[in-house]
Amino acid sequence: MATTPQLFEEPFDADEYIERLAWRTPGGGSKGGAEAFDPKRLLEEFENHIEELKQLDEKIQRRVEKLEHQCHREAKEFAHKVQDLQRSNQVAFQHFQELDEHISYVATKVCHLGDQLEGVNTPRQRAVEAQRLMTYFNEFLDGDLRSDVFNNPEKIKEAADIIQKLHLIAQELPFDRFADVKAKIASKYHDLERQLVQEFTAAQRRGEIGRMREVAAVLLHFKGYAHCVDVYIKQCQEAHVKEKLDETRRSDIEQYLKNLYDLYTRTTALAAKLTEFNLGSDKHTFLSKLIKNIFSTYLESYIEMEKDYLRTRSAMILQRYYDSKNHQKRPLGGGSIQELKERIRQRTNLPLGPSIDTHGETFLSQEVVVNLLQETRHAFERCNRLSDPSDLPKNAFSIFLLLVEHLCVDHIDYALEIGLSAIPSADAKNANLYFLDVVQQANTIFHLFDKQFNDHLMPLISECIILVCEGWLSWCCPLCRTLNCMVGQMKHILATEQKKTDFRPEDENNVMIQCTAACSKVCVYVSRQVERVRKSMDGKNVDTVLTELGVRFHRLIHEHLQQYSYSSMGGMLAICDVAEYRKSAKDFRVPLVLQLFDTLHALCNLLVVAPDNLKQVCSGEQLTNLDRNLLHAFVQLRVDYRQARLGRHFS
Repeated sequence: MATTPQLFEEPFDADEYIERLAWRTPGGGSKGGAEAFDPKRLLEEFENHIEELKQLDEKIQRRVEKLEHQCHREAKEFAHKVQDLQRSNQVAFQHFQELDEHISYVATKVCHLGDQLEGVNTPRQRAVEAQRLMTYFNEFLDGDLRSDVFNNPEKIKEAADIIQKLHLIAQELPFDRFADVKAKIASKYHDLERQLVQEFTAAQRRGEIGRMREVAAVLLHFKGYAHCVDVYIKQCQEAHVKEKLDETRRSDIEQYLKNLYDLYTRTTALAAKLTEFNLGSDKHTFLSKLIKNIFSTYLESYIEMEKDYLRTRSAMILQRYYDSKNHQKRPLGGGSIQELKERIRQRTNLPLGPSIDTHGETFLSQEVVVNLLQETRHAFERCNRLSDPSDLPKNAFSIFLLLVEHLCVDHIDYALEIGLSAIPSADAKNANLYFLDVVQQANTIFHLFDKQFNDHLMPLISECIILVCEGWLSWCCPLCRTLNCMVGQMKHILATEQKKTDFRPEDENNVMIQCTAACSKVCVYVSRQVERVRKSMDGKNVDTVLTELGVRFHRLIHEHLQQYSYSSMGGMLAICDVAEYRKSAKDFRVPLVLQLFDTLHALCNLLVVAPDNLKQVCSGEQLTNLDRNLLHAFVQLRVDYRQARLGRHFS
């Protein structure tokens, strides 16, 4: 194998190199082959190859030394060239210094010559300018402006320059001798100033920025230059405001109101920042007047457009909801007839009008409420920003009344009216008391409504009394009817499930001491209704309704127990029933209700106590304050009343 430098290029593997060398040597293979392994021949080949490597190393070393020598020689040559260039650069720099000094000398001479020429020319120009101004002054003095510069509109720039200088001169003249000419110059001054402002305005409307710059440069020396700035700002804002508002005013009221609010807010914020600069002593009045001039046309009609939009938007939200339910709204009653119907309902609890099957639908939607409140919140924000401070309470309250109309009357009151019509009569069987679901959702919605009132309306008005709450949140009558329906369901369960033999069993020796089936079903029903009341209401309303329901529950059980006669074992079963009823009464968490059932439990003890102990029991702590006739009535329910002559204890 020929030894060349290419064999040692990266990546180089020494082991692989030795293996390849041994493999190429005849008799050097380790696994046999055509020839047997010959170690001497392999050793000889290695020694020869080592010699070749030494020769290759010497050859490469000589080449390296040659390249190093060449590199040193070229480095010296390059260093000599650099030194020659540095010397040439120093010579050139010296020449440049000499040239710069010569130029400075010439420039100094030229400046000196220019100063001398200016010293000679300036008095001459001033004299010519003075003569020209005296000529124009004479025209004002004579009252006849003959010069073309004052009569040619195209030369307004030159005329402005002349009149501005004459105005300064006129101010130095005595008033008694030159009053007339001073007045003429002042009149022409203001006339030209007005023309320049008009030309600036027209150029701005045409979009001719170059002409605007030219006219502004002329007006810079006039007293009315600040008015030019005002016109520019006003024109910019009016053009931007018109472009943003006029396009949407007729086509998209919602976007128009948003744009108006956004533009007015940004403009007032800009005005607040501008007050930080020195704009004069009345800068606040100036900026307020400027903003008013820009937005006055739009602010005058704002509140009417806001109410029209809110009225239309709210009606659309409600209608879209009822359409999704495939429901056609019924007209609500009103006036004296409706009030009369309400009074009859309160006195008699009779359902007036047809009963409606709503299939459990409450017709109340929190999504609808959130959308209505969201729209009203945006309206309050715009009203707070866009209304005049003197009109703010009135405008805010008018928006609030729209919320009351659509949320409270058209949605909540309507749902309550539908729910009221769907309340079953007290003697209905398997009645669905879905009105409590209506009350629960209405209660939740009213909390959202109350938050809107406190967060957004109250900060805008100092005094406000909600006069509509009594009408559309009058739930007492519907709730009373609902409670009557609950009691009616309990009465129906007792009437169908309770048997006379429950308390007078035929075989008293084979009776299990436990509550009756009727009692169990009533307790399950009561627990379910108590839970629904708690979910439907909050605060003191829960305690009030549960107290009323608990009292009616106790009255029903009390009257129900007096319909039967009781054997000794039957009395024990009645006590078991009352104990179970008392457990249900604990769920009410109303002390009065629990106390009533404790007393009823004590009364039931009169059904089983031994005749000799009857008087002692009646004098007990829980019964001693009760009417003797009530105690006697319970004792009369015992089957052994006549036989044991128990009446003598109450004579």
